[in-house]
Amino acid sequence: MIVRFNIPQSLLIKSLLGILISGNFYWAFSQVFEGPDLNHPNIKSINVQIDSLYKQRDRLNAEREELKLARIRAELERIAIPQLQAGEEVVKHSALFLCYAEKHEQPKWVAHIIHPDVITGGFSRSNDFREDSLVKTGTALKEDYWNTGYDRGHMAPSADFRWSRKALSESYFYSNMSPQKPELNRESWALLEDKMRYHVVVTGEPLIIITGPVLEEGLPTIGTVNKVSIPKLNYKVALDLTGPEKKAIGFVMRNGKNEYPTFSYAVSIDSIEKLTGIDFFPALPDDLENSLEKMTDPNPWKAEKEKGDVEPIPALSMPKGKFNTVQAKYQVNSKATICGTVVDAKYTEKSGNTFLNLDKRFPNDIFSISIWKDDRVNFSYKPEVMLINKQICVTGIVRENNGKPTMGISNQKAIEYMDGSRPEEDEEE
Repeated sequence: MIVRFNIPQSLLIKSLLGILISGNFYWAFSQVFEGPDLNHPNIKSINVQIDSLYKQRDRLNAEREELKLARIRAELERIAIPQLQAGEEVVKHSALFLCYAEKHEQPKWVAHIIHPDVITGGFSRSNDFREDSLVKTGTALKEDYWNTGYDRGHMAPSADFRWSRKALSESYFYSNMSPQKPELNRESWALLEDKMRYHVVVTGEPLIIITGPVLEEGLPTIGTVNKVSIPKLNYKVALDLTGPEKKAIGFVMRNGKNEYPTFSYAVSIDSIEKLTGIDFFPALPDDLENSLEKMTDPNPWKAEKEKGDVEPIPALSMPKGKFNTVQAKYQVNSKATICGTVVDAKYTEKSGNTFLNLDKRFPNDIFSISIWKDDRVNFSYKPEVMLINKQICVTGIVRENNGKPTMGISNQKAIEYMDGSRPEEDEEE
């Protein structure tokens, strides 16, 4: 079908000349065809109403945020403030409280709550690092950290506040910073923060968190304007009072490389109190405080995919000449004895191969053992049945597969229990 427009020839010629002279097709087209009237009174009226609704929405969101912040402050006030020493003051911001250690130019502790709104929060890093005007003695400055090799380590991480622009911005006060080696701040410490947030995401339960450096006399310092102490250790305390079972846990990490899985650094809050001299959660009833602060089991804090995993055997507990699953990566291409707990064992009927994971299951595996089909005849027992949940030591050449240490073994003599006995001896009994 051909559509014909009744356009006066003189107007068409005029419009075409406009195209040739100015090169502006849109201008020329608009001279011929008039568009819809977007300034019609009815359209204007609706636009005004829409603008009003947007403003009302923004105002209500701001009011809701302030109510949430007020509830968080009330909860921090009620439960989270540790016992104060003489001369100490609590600095209270919108969603975090802290006690500033002027002598060390960093916080002694920072308390905050990971709110379930962290799941849907959309605000990202603001990077507006600045001095905290609420600290009467002043805080560290940018110049104190610049070109020192240390990160400005958040004690209360900004990502925990991504549901509130105001609270997130306040996490960038230097009163919330402590010098951290990049290997800590960007790696193991960041993983710990992720696990705390993930717990909130999965359970929908808020967590009370208290974090800080372990401060002591004689620490080295950085800073050109202020002398900021460099802690050797950092701690984090987590408290969940809203779940079906009340629980608490602590973590201590060195200010540097921490090679073990996150939950290997889990400790009781009691032990952190001894380490720091801080009395946490004094507002709780004594019996509840005592039961919570002696907890050390990390399993209730693990994601579903981590349950069933165990922590690697501590290096100091290893017999001479033997290595745990974390140390295995340093033995690649060497003959070594690696020890750990068999947490996953699988026999594949189709291929006839057997696979064992020590300490951590796939996909979090850190050391695996392979027994190929042709080598199963060298075993008088079924490895996937006999060895599951047992602490074993396996000797052979450590190889690397997809960046993880692994070992292939061809004979049952390569495997023994931690006490030196052999699985086949169990079979004989």
